[in-house]
Amino acid sequence: MKKISLLILLMTTLAGTAAAQELRNFAFGRQPIVSPEITENQVTFRLLAPKAYEVRLYGSWTADYRSSLAMARDTAGVWYASIPLPAPEIYTYSFIVDGVMMNDPSNVIMQRDGTRYLSVLLVPGGISGYYKEATQRGNVRTVWYDSPTIGMQRRMTIYTPYGYENNPRGKYPVLYLLHGAGGDEEAWISMGYTRQIMDNMIEKGEAEPMIVVMPNGNPWQEAAKTYGLPERQFDWRDPAFANLYVNSIVKDIIPYVEKHFRTINKPEGRAVAGLSMGGGHTMAVTNLYPGMFGYICPLSMGIREGQEIDSQLQAIKKAGYKLYWVGCGDQDFLFESANALHQALERNGLEHTYHVSGGGHTWPNWRTYLTIFGKLLFK
Repeated sequence: MKKISLLILLMTTLAGTAAAQELRNFAFGRQPIVSPEITENQVTFRLLAPKAYEVRLYGSWTADYRSSLAMARDTAGVWYASIPLPAPEIYTYSFIVDGVMMNDPSNVIMQRDGTRYLSVLLVPGGISGYYKEATQRGNVRTVWYDSPTIGMQRRMTIYTPYGYENNPRGKYPVLYLLHGAGGDEEAWISMGYTRQIMDNMIEKGEAEPMIVVMPNGNPWQEAAKTYGLPERQFDWRDPAFANLYVNSIVKDIIPYVEKHFRTINKPEGRAVAGLSMGGGHTMAVTNLYPGMFGYICPLSMGIREGQEIDSQLQAIKKAGYKLYWVGCGDQDFLFESANALHQALERNGLEHTYHVSGGGHTWPNWRTYLTIFGKLLFK
Protein backbone atom coordinates (compact mmCIF):
# COMPACT_ATOMS: atom_id res chain seq x y z
CA MET A 1 0.00 0.00 0.00
CA LYS A 2 2.86 2.33 0.89
CA LYS A 3 4.49 1.59 -2.47
CA ILE A 4 1.29 2.47 -4.30
CA SER A 5 0.96 5.73 -2.32
CA LEU A 6 4.56 6.68 -3.09
CA LEU A 7 4.03 5.89 -6.77
CA ILE A 8 0.91 8.06 -6.89
CA LEU A 9 2.78 10.89 -5.11
CA LEU A 10 5.69 10.62 -7.57
CA MET A 11 3.39 10.66 -10.59
CA THR A 12 1.48 13.64 -9.20
CA THR A 13 4.74 15.54 -8.63
CA LEU A 14 6.01 14.79 -12.12
CA ALA A 15 2.70 15.80 -13.66
CA GLY A 16 2.77 19.05 -11.70
CA THR A 17 6.32 19.78 -12.84
CA ALA A 18 5.43 19.12 -16.47
CA ALA A 19 2.36 21.31 -16.18
CA ALA A 20 4.46 24.10 -14.66
CA GLN A 21 6.85 23.88 -17.59
CA GLU A 22 3.97 24.09 -20.04
CA LEU A 23 2.40 27.00 -18.14
CA ARG A 24 5.56 29.05 -18.64
CA ASN A 25 4.37 29.52 -22.22
CA PHE A 26 1.40 31.51 -20.95
CA ALA A 27 1.43 35.00 -19.46
CA PHE A 28 -1.31 34.67 -16.84
CA GLY A 29 -2.21 38.04 -15.37
CA ARG A 30 0.37 39.82 -17.51
CA GLN A 31 -0.24 41.96 -20.57
CA PRO A 32 1.39 40.20 -23.52
CA ILE A 33 4.33 42.03 -25.04
CA VAL A 34 4.01 42.71 -28.76
CA SER A 35 7.34 42.91 -30.53
CA PRO A 36 7.91 43.85 -33.24
CA GLU A 37 4.77 45.93 -33.76
CA ILE A 38 4.40 47.32 -37.30
CA THR A 39 2.20 50.35 -37.84
CA GLU A 40 1.75 52.59 -40.86
CA ASN A 41 4.92 54.62 -40.38
CA GLN A 42 7.05 52.86 -37.80
CA VAL A 43 8.11 49.65 -36.09
CA THR A 44 8.26 49.35 -32.30
CA PHE A 45 10.38 46.77 -30.48
CA ARG A 46 9.87 45.80 -26.84
CA LEU A 47 11.68 43.68 -24.26
CA LEU A 48 10.72 42.92 -20.66
CA ALA A 49 13.97 43.22 -18.69
CA PRO A 50 13.25 45.00 -15.37
CA LYS A 51 16.71 44.29 -13.95
CA ALA A 52 18.70 45.44 -16.97
CA TYR A 53 20.74 48.65 -16.79
CA GLU A 54 21.00 49.28 -20.53
CA VAL A 55 19.28 47.80 -23.59
CA ARG A 56 20.10 48.66 -27.19
CA LEU A 57 18.55 47.59 -30.49
CA TYR A 58 20.72 46.41 -33.37
CA GLY A 59 19.20 45.57 -36.76
CA SER A 60 20.40 44.70 -40.23
CA TRP A 61 18.92 48.01 -41.44
CA THR A 62 21.75 49.82 -39.61
CA ALA A 63 25.32 50.23 -40.79
CA ASP A 64 27.03 48.36 -37.93
CA TYR A 65 27.00 47.73 -34.18
CA ARG A 66 28.02 51.34 -33.52
CA SER A 67 24.70 52.39 -35.03
CA SER A 68 22.66 50.46 -32.45
CA LEU A 69 19.77 52.39 -30.91
CA ALA A 70 19.38 53.04 -27.17
CA MET A 71 16.02 51.82 -25.84
CA ALA A 72 13.94 53.55 -23.16
CA ARG A 73 12.38 51.84 -20.14
CA ASP A 74 8.87 52.23 -18.76
CA THR A 75 7.74 51.82 -15.16
CA ALA A 76 6.90 48.13 -15.71
CA GLY A 77 10.44 47.32 -16.77
CA VAL A 78 9.62 47.07 -20.48
CA TRP A 79 12.27 48.53 -22.76
CA TYR A 80 11.05 49.99 -26.04
CA ALA A 81 12.30 51.75 -29.17
CA SER A 82 10.68 52.77 -32.43
CA ILE A 83 12.22 53.23 -35.86
CA PRO A 84 10.80 54.62 -39.10
CA LEU A 85 9.26 51.82 -41.17
CA PRO A 86 12.05 50.43 -43.39
CA ALA A 87 11.53 49.55 -47.04
CA PRO A 88 9.77 46.22 -47.67
CA GLU A 89 12.28 43.42 -47.03
CA ILE A 90 13.35 40.80 -44.53
CA TYR A 91 15.54 42.18 -41.76
CA THR A 92 17.16 40.57 -38.73
CA TYR A 93 17.70 42.17 -35.34
CA SER A 94 18.90 41.58 -31.79
CA PHE A 95 18.74 43.25 -28.41
CA ILE A 96 22.00 44.11 -26.62
CA VAL A 97 21.24 43.74 -22.91
CA ASP A 98 24.01 45.06 -20.66
CA GLY A 99 26.44 44.23 -23.44
CA VAL A 100 25.07 40.75 -24.19
CA MET A 101 23.37 40.02 -27.51
CA MET A 102 20.01 38.23 -27.31
CA ASN A 103 17.04 37.50 -29.56
CA ASP A 104 13.54 38.88 -29.12
CA PRO A 105 11.65 36.42 -26.85
CA SER A 106 8.31 37.84 -28.04
CA ASN A 107 9.01 37.05 -31.70
CA VAL A 108 8.67 33.42 -32.81
CA ILE A 109 9.88 34.16 -36.36
CA MET A 110 13.58 33.40 -36.57
CA GLN A 111 16.20 32.32 -39.06
CA ARG A 112 19.49 30.49 -38.66
CA ASP A 113 22.66 31.95 -40.12
CA GLY A 114 25.29 29.26 -39.68
CA THR A 115 25.74 29.04 -35.91
CA ARG A 116 23.61 32.12 -35.13
CA TYR A 117 19.85 32.34 -34.64
CA LEU A 118 18.37 35.74 -35.44
CA SER A 119 14.99 37.39 -34.85
CA VAL A 120 13.24 38.36 -38.08
CA LEU A 121 11.36 41.51 -39.08
CA LEU A 122 9.39 41.12 -42.32
CA VAL A 123 8.17 44.47 -43.65
CA PRO A 124 5.26 43.84 -46.04
CA GLY A 125 4.84 45.23 -49.54
CA GLY A 126 6.99 45.21 -52.68
CA ILE A 127 9.52 42.40 -52.88
CA SER A 128 8.22 40.99 -49.57
CA GLY A 129 5.17 39.75 -51.44
CA TYR A 130 7.36 36.84 -52.56
CA TYR A 131 8.26 36.02 -48.93
CA LYS A 132 4.69 35.62 -47.70
CA GLU A 133 2.93 32.27 -47.75
CA ALA A 134 1.32 31.43 -51.10
CA THR A 135 -2.06 29.72 -51.32
CA GLN A 136 -0.59 26.69 -53.11
CA ARG A 137 2.48 25.47 -51.24
CA GLY A 138 5.14 23.00 -52.22
CA ASN A 139 6.91 20.64 -49.83
CA VAL A 140 10.38 20.73 -48.33
CA ARG A 141 12.11 17.55 -47.23
CA THR A 142 15.59 16.58 -46.18
CA VAL A 143 17.26 13.40 -47.43
CA TRP A 144 20.40 11.48 -46.61
CA TYR A 145 22.36 10.20 -49.58
CA ASP A 146 25.57 8.24 -50.00
CA SER A 147 28.51 10.20 -51.38
CA PRO A 148 31.24 7.78 -52.49
CA THR A 149 33.16 10.75 -53.89
CA ILE A 150 33.53 12.36 -50.46
CA GLY A 151 33.32 9.08 -48.53
CA MET A 152 30.39 9.70 -46.21
CA GLN A 153 26.62 9.83 -46.03
CA ARG A 154 25.44 13.42 -46.42
CA ARG A 155 22.29 15.49 -46.03
CA MET A 156 20.55 17.84 -48.46
CA THR A 157 17.28 19.76 -48.65
CA ILE A 158 14.86 19.32 -51.55
CA TYR A 159 11.84 21.42 -52.53
CA THR A 160 9.10 19.91 -54.68
CA PRO A 161 6.44 22.21 -56.15
CA TYR A 162 2.74 22.20 -55.37
CA GLY A 163 1.06 19.27 -57.13
CA TYR A 164 4.19 17.11 -57.41
CA GLU A 165 2.76 14.31 -55.26
CA ASN A 166 -0.54 14.32 -57.16
CA ASN A 167 1.08 14.16 -60.59
CA PRO A 168 2.76 10.73 -60.65
CA ARG A 169 3.47 10.85 -64.38
CA GLY A 170 4.79 14.40 -64.50
CA LYS A 171 8.53 15.04 -64.80
CA TYR A 172 10.13 18.23 -63.55
CA PRO A 173 13.27 20.26 -64.24
CA VAL A 174 15.71 20.74 -61.38
CA LEU A 175 17.48 23.80 -60.02
CA TYR A 176 20.59 22.96 -57.99
CA LEU A 177 20.86 25.93 -55.60
CA LEU A 178 24.17 26.31 -53.75
CA HIS A 179 24.88 28.24 -50.55
CA GLY A 180 27.80 30.45 -49.57
CA ALA A 181 30.57 30.17 -46.98
CA GLY A 182 29.22 29.68 -43.46
CA GLY A 183 25.99 28.21 -44.78
CA ASP A 184 24.75 24.66 -45.15
CA GLU A 185 21.90 22.66 -46.66
CA GLU A 186 19.32 24.78 -44.80
CA ALA A 187 20.64 28.25 -45.69
CA TRP A 188 18.54 28.84 -48.80
CA ILE A 189 15.41 27.71 -46.92
CA SER A 190 16.05 29.59 -43.65
CA MET A 191 17.55 32.83 -44.97
CA GLY A 192 16.74 32.60 -48.65
CA TYR A 193 13.00 31.91 -48.25
CA THR A 194 13.29 29.65 -51.28
CA ARG A 195 10.07 27.76 -50.66
CA GLN A 196 8.01 30.92 -50.33
CA ILE A 197 9.62 32.50 -53.39
CA MET A 198 9.14 29.43 -55.56
CA ASP A 199 5.57 28.89 -54.32
CA ASN A 200 4.61 32.48 -55.16
CA MET A 201 6.29 32.55 -58.57
CA ILE A 202 4.79 29.21 -59.59
CA GLU A 203 1.33 30.09 -58.30
CA LYS A 204 1.38 33.36 -60.28
CA GLY A 205 2.54 31.56 -63.43
CA GLU A 206 5.81 33.52 -63.43
CA ALA A 207 8.05 30.45 -63.10
CA GLU A 208 7.87 26.88 -64.33
CA PRO A 209 7.13 24.25 -61.66
CA MET A 210 10.53 22.89 -60.69
CA ILE A 211 12.36 20.86 -58.08
CA VAL A 212 15.01 22.77 -56.11
CA VAL A 213 17.94 20.82 -54.62
CA MET A 214 19.99 22.52 -51.89
CA PRO A 215 23.04 20.43 -50.89
CA ASN A 216 25.60 21.01 -48.15
CA GLY A 217 28.59 22.62 -49.87
CA ASN A 218 31.04 21.94 -47.01
CA PRO A 219 32.63 18.58 -47.92
CA TRP A 220 33.99 18.10 -44.39
CA GLN A 221 30.44 18.00 -43.02
CA GLU A 222 27.84 15.27 -43.15
CA ALA A 223 25.16 17.81 -42.34
CA ALA A 224 24.55 21.19 -40.70
CA LYS A 225 26.37 21.84 -37.42
CA THR A 226 23.04 21.64 -35.58
CA TYR A 227 23.26 17.85 -35.94
CA GLY A 228 26.41 17.73 -33.82
CA LEU A 229 28.10 15.23 -36.15
CA PRO A 230 31.89 14.93 -36.27
CA GLU A 231 33.59 16.80 -39.08
CA ARG A 232 36.26 15.29 -41.28
CA GLN A 233 39.69 16.80 -41.79
CA PHE A 234 41.06 17.20 -45.32
CA ASP A 235 44.48 18.27 -46.48
CA TRP A 236 43.37 20.71 -49.15
CA ARG A 237 46.93 20.90 -50.46
CA ASP A 238 46.50 17.33 -51.67
CA PRO A 239 45.49 17.37 -55.37
CA ALA A 240 43.28 14.33 -54.71
CA PHE A 241 40.86 16.61 -52.87
CA ALA A 242 40.70 19.32 -55.52
CA ASN A 243 37.10 20.07 -56.50
CA LEU A 244 35.92 17.31 -54.17
CA TYR A 245 32.46 18.78 -53.57
CA VAL A 246 32.07 19.95 -57.17
CA ASN A 247 32.76 16.44 -58.43
CA SER A 248 30.29 15.03 -55.91
CA ILE A 249 27.53 17.21 -57.37
CA VAL A 250 27.81 15.44 -60.72
CA LYS A 251 28.82 11.97 -59.48
CA ASP A 252 26.66 11.62 -56.35
CA ILE A 253 23.97 14.29 -55.99
CA ILE A 254 22.55 14.44 -59.52
CA PRO A 255 22.37 10.62 -59.84
CA TYR A 256 20.57 10.40 -56.49
CA VAL A 257 18.05 13.09 -57.41
CA GLU A 258 17.39 11.66 -60.87
CA LYS A 259 16.87 8.17 -59.41
CA HIS A 260 14.57 9.15 -56.55
CA PHE A 261 12.58 12.03 -58.06
CA ARG A 262 10.69 12.46 -61.33
CA THR A 263 13.09 14.67 -63.21
CA ILE A 264 13.90 15.74 -66.76
CA ASN A 265 17.31 14.13 -67.14
CA LYS A 266 18.69 16.37 -69.86
CA PRO A 267 20.86 19.52 -69.80
CA GLU A 268 17.81 21.64 -70.62
CA GLY A 269 16.18 20.18 -67.48
CA ARG A 270 19.06 21.16 -65.17
CA ALA A 271 20.04 24.55 -63.78
CA VAL A 272 22.73 25.47 -61.28
CA ALA A 273 22.98 28.68 -59.28
CA GLY A 274 24.84 29.71 -56.17
CA LEU A 275 25.82 32.69 -54.07
CA SER A 276 29.37 33.69 -53.14
CA MET A 277 31.20 30.38 -52.47
CA GLY A 278 28.23 28.68 -54.14
CA GLY A 279 28.74 30.98 -57.11
CA GLY A 280 32.31 29.67 -57.29
CA HIS A 281 30.96 26.12 -57.14
CA THR A 282 28.49 27.02 -59.91
CA MET A 283 31.31 28.18 -62.17
CA ALA A 284 33.55 25.26 -61.24
CA VAL A 285 30.98 22.54 -61.93
CA THR A 286 29.99 24.05 -65.29
CA ASN A 287 33.63 24.61 -66.27
CA LEU A 288 34.58 21.03 -65.37
CA TYR A 289 31.43 19.46 -66.83
CA PRO A 290 30.38 21.56 -69.83
CA GLY A 291 27.01 20.53 -71.21
CA MET A 292 25.74 19.13 -67.88
CA PHE A 293 23.62 22.21 -67.12
CA GLY A 294 21.56 24.24 -69.53
CA TYR A 295 21.19 27.16 -67.11
CA ILE A 296 24.13 28.74 -65.27
CA CYS A 297 23.66 31.49 -62.67
CA PRO A 298 26.62 32.54 -60.47
CA LEU A 299 25.70 35.22 -57.92
CA SER A 300 28.10 37.60 -56.16
CA MET A 301 31.09 35.77 -57.59
CA GLY A 302 33.47 36.10 -60.51
CA ILE A 303 37.07 35.45 -61.43
CA ARG A 304 40.42 36.71 -60.20
CA GLU A 305 42.45 39.18 -62.19
CA GLY A 306 44.53 37.23 -64.71
CA GLN A 307 42.66 33.96 -64.09
CA GLU A 308 42.73 31.76 -67.19
CA ILE A 309 39.18 30.79 -68.03
CA ASP A 310 38.92 31.26 -71.80
CA SER A 311 39.36 27.61 -72.72
CA GLN A 312 36.72 26.56 -70.19
CA LEU A 313 34.25 29.15 -71.43
CA GLN A 314 34.86 28.03 -74.99
CA ALA A 315 34.03 24.47 -73.94
CA ILE A 316 30.74 25.68 -72.43
CA LYS A 317 29.99 27.60 -75.61
CA LYS A 318 30.69 24.53 -77.74
CA ALA A 319 28.59 22.23 -75.53
CA GLY A 320 25.71 24.69 -75.61
CA TYR A 321 23.58 26.28 -72.90
CA LYS A 322 20.26 28.10 -72.57
CA LEU A 323 21.09 30.88 -70.11
CA TYR A 324 24.17 32.34 -68.44
CA TRP A 325 23.01 34.85 -65.81
CA VAL A 326 25.43 36.76 -63.55
CA GLY A 327 24.19 38.92 -60.66
CA CYS A 328 26.13 41.17 -58.29
CA GLY A 329 25.64 44.32 -56.20
CA ASP A 330 27.67 47.40 -57.01
CA GLN A 331 28.74 47.63 -53.33
CA ASP A 332 29.72 43.96 -53.15
CA PHE A 333 33.37 43.35 -52.26
CA LEU A 334 33.41 40.86 -55.18
CA PHE A 335 32.00 43.35 -57.68
CA GLU A 336 35.27 43.66 -59.58
CA SER A 337 35.50 39.87 -59.80
CA ALA A 338 32.00 39.78 -61.27
CA ASN A 339 33.02 42.50 -63.73
CA ALA A 340 36.00 40.37 -64.75
CA LEU A 341 33.70 37.38 -65.37
CA HIS A 342 31.36 39.58 -67.42
CA GLN A 343 34.31 40.75 -69.54
CA ALA A 344 35.55 37.18 -70.01
CA LEU A 345 32.11 36.07 -71.18
CA GLU A 346 32.00 38.97 -73.64
CA ARG A 347 35.54 38.26 -74.84
CA ASN A 348 34.65 34.66 -75.57
CA GLY A 349 31.39 35.44 -77.28
CA LEU A 350 29.08 33.82 -74.72
CA GLU A 351 25.65 35.41 -74.73
CA HIS A 352 24.76 36.26 -71.14
CA THR A 353 22.91 38.60 -68.80
CA TYR A 354 24.89 40.73 -66.36
CA HIS A 355 22.53 42.04 -63.69
CA VAL A 356 24.04 44.78 -61.52
CA SER A 357 21.98 45.82 -58.53
CA GLY A 358 22.61 48.17 -55.66
CA GLY A 359 23.74 46.85 -52.31
CA GLY A 360 26.41 44.44 -51.28
CA HIS A 361 27.09 40.83 -50.32
CA THR A 362 23.72 40.33 -48.67
CA TRP A 363 20.67 38.08 -48.56
CA PRO A 364 18.30 40.83 -49.74
CA ASN A 365 20.21 40.79 -53.02
CA TRP A 366 20.35 37.00 -53.32
CA ARG A 367 16.66 36.57 -52.60
CA THR A 368 15.86 39.23 -55.19
CA TYR A 369 18.12 37.55 -57.77
CA LEU A 370 16.18 34.30 -57.27
CA THR A 371 12.94 36.13 -58.08
CA ILE A 372 14.54 37.38 -61.31
CA PHE A 373 16.49 34.49 -62.81
CA GLY A 374 14.00 31.96 -61.42
CA LYS A 375 11.44 33.28 -63.90
CA LEU A 376 13.83 32.65 -66.80
CA LEU A 377 14.59 29.00 -66.12
CA PHE A 378 13.31 26.11 -68.24
CA LYS A 379 11.51 28.25 -70.80
